[in-house]
Amino acid sequence: MAASSPSNRRKFIAGTAAGASLAALPTIVPARALGLNQQVAASDRINLGVIGIGPRCTYDLQAILQHADVQCVAIADVQRVRRDAGKKLVDDHYGNQDCKLYRDMRQLLDRKDIDAVIVATGDRWHAPASMLAAEAGKDVYSEKPCGITIAKCQQLADTIERTGRVFQAGTQRRSVPNFQKAVELAHSGKLGKLHTLYASVYEPALETQWLPGQPTPNRDDCDWNLWLGPAPWRPYNEKYVQGRWRGYYDFDSGAKLLDWGAHTVDLCQWANQADDTMPIRYVPTDKGITCYYENGVRLVLDFLKTPFAERPGWVQDLGTCPVRFVGDLGSVETGDSGGIVVTPTSLAKEVESLQRVRGLDVSAHSRNFLDCIKSRELPAANATVMRRSHIACHAAALSWILGRELTIDPKTETFVNDPEANSLCARPERDCWSYT
Repeated sequence: MAASSPSNRRKFIAGTAAGASLAALPTIVPARALGLNQQVAASDRINLGVIGIGPRCTYDLQAILQHADVQCVAIADVQRVRRDAGKKLVDDHYGNQDCKLYRDMRQLLDRKDIDAVIVATGDRWHAPASMLAAEAGKDVYSEKPCGITIAKCQQLADTIERTGRVFQAGTQRRSVPNFQKAVELAHSGKLGKLHTLYASVYEPALETQWLPGQPTPNRDDCDWNLWLGPAPWRPYNEKYVQGRWRGYYDFDSGAKLLDWGAHTVDLCQWANQADDTMPIRYVPTDKGITCYYENGVRLVLDFLKTPFAERPGWVQDLGTCPVRFVGDLGSVETGDSGGIVVTPTSLAKEVESLQRVRGLDVSAHSRNFLDCIKSRELPAANATVMRRSHIACHAAALSWILGRELTIDPKTETFVNDPEANSLCARPERDCWSYT
């Protein structure tokens, strides 16, 4: 375990305190550091760094700051305006000016006092930043999609295993009550034998053109080279750094399919008790992609044009990211509203007292991550869970891109008798940012 881990720091501080004069302690160590006045002692706090603080990370961080045993100490972002906004959020929360800012995440990762990081950059940086953090001895909470290609998902999972770090994918719906209940019903046998799983996903799209070039800003205002990172070079345009990178092949994962699929396919994997495998066949159509597991269960990826578009075949008021699990005795459907619909009606009592929590909420998921940092146990959305569900999404996306059925070997995670598909499992990277 790294020397800066919470447990080692706790032992050091506890040993130091044991040898100190008790009478002198209040004048030497602040009450907050000792855990008095219902504060968490410094020896039990997890020092957190943030890599990339856009809108989603801000949402995550607002929830994480509510956990008393975590202290956000540093933020790295290539954009000054986002760095400054993040510092204000953190400093206002703590009532001080202690949060340090960095343009380059590698400076943050060099700090030995940081125990864990949130990685919430754009897709192209999720895996490289997470791997750099793991190599630096940090535990990692990574927003999804965690890897922009099949190869990056594999490499990330392998790095986490080799370094022994705690990793939590930001697929927080694994920690939200209505989704947990739906999976529980699927596992209980009350739906009968499962035969079909439905996952809503964005309709895929391939954007390969460039936006018009604009003058590259001062590096301290926006480090364009660092923003691009491993992605191929292209001229600067302010819309990219404002969030308009989504949908562009160089920056996005799986032709947009993983935007929802990283969540919904993941939930279907869980319902099918398939966290250690994935579907083996992927058949694209104009309305979706049908995938087949070795156990005979079908996984249907249903294309939706926009998040709030009319969804034929779905219960509309269940909200975004809906999933449905169907067995020969009944079904369950749920989504981000927190509601849940079951058939037959005899199952209604199973869900009538369910607490409604929005699917975007990260409170319980981040709590699970923090608890696992202390226990060194596997989190709910650990690296293996991420690897299998993300690769399933990428395989489905490649079947759509190539316009043909693909078969994958779930043990080797390679496509069977399809060199072209296998050649698309990785992407070229700019040499100056390659992670090896």
